[in-house]
Formats: sequence, structure tokens, C-alpha cells
Amino acid sequence: MESREDDCPFCRITNNETDTEILLSVSNTLLTNETDKHELLDIPDSTSVSEQDDQLVCFRDLKPGAAHHYLIVPRRHIDTCKSLQADDVPLVEQMQQMGMKMLEKNKVCDLDDVRLGFHLPPFSSVPHLHLHALAPASQMVFRSQLHYGPKSHWFITVDKVLSQLKTQGRVK
Repeated sequence: MESREDDCPFCRITNNETDTEILLSVSNTLLTNETDKHELLDIPDSTSVSEQDDQLVCFRDLKPGAAHHYLIVPRRHIDTCKSLQADDVPLVEQMQQMGMKMLEKNKVCDLDDVRLGFHLPPFSSVPHLHLHALAPASQMVFRSQLHYGPKSHWFITVDKVLSQLKTQGRVK
């Protein structure tokens, strides 16, 4: 039986186990297995790595919630933000910096009108930690507000995650 990391589409991206056009397969579809339930993730040809370093990769979200929507993914498999510990603060800060760098690089004018954060379990579509960087936040449609907005029960900001890691050593 394969481990969770072997099934994780983000692990495949971060481990360069795909072609240069990330997550391409014969049918452009990946099969993942989570608790004996299969679900298909449709991956278009245009998904490619926008930015990367030795710890992180960044690429456009397949289903953008804003005009600019990037995912920053650690190469090391971490299930969710709830799996983070105090010693992960530098990693989360690096994820935050890469998210802001991508927004700046793509000429987002108002860097105060952004949302940076994580989905809270069990509301994660992929069981691999990924930071969402969205802009402009003020122009997100209602559905995106439900998923990523300030009143969402499914989303926690990167600032709140960092605060909890620094004060409590974990994310509540």
C-alpha cells in the first residue's frame, strides 16, 4: 500500500515527479486515495511551477478564488496547518514571504488588499499544507468569501497561524 505522500498530488509537484508542465498525465487526471475513497483531480495543461526554492514551490491555483490566486507548498509533506509546531515558524514565514513575492511579481497594486492563509481541517481539498495567496481580496465573489474571507470558518490567516505557533506551539 502506498503512503499518503505517494498519493499526494502536491508531493508529486514538489518532488519533480511530473513533466515541466506540472501534474501532466496521459489523461491530465490524477487518482488520489484518501481513506479508501477515490476522487479525481482534474489538472489542466497550464498548471506550472511559477516560483520555487529548496523548501517551497509556488503555482497558480486550479480554481482561483481571486484574480491572483497562488498556492505556496512546502516540499516536505505536512498534512495541514494543524500539524505545524513551533519549530515550523521559519517555514511558515518563508511561505508568507514567497506568497507576497508572487503577488508583487505579478503587479498586484494594493498589497494591503490580500488574503494569505490556510484551510482548516477538515476543509482541505488536498491533504498537504498549502498557503493561499489571493488578491484583490475586496473583489472576491461570494463563494470565494465563504472559502477565504475574514468570516470563513474554513480559513485561518497566516498571521493567526504564526501567532498561535509562537505563543502556543501549535495551531488550535
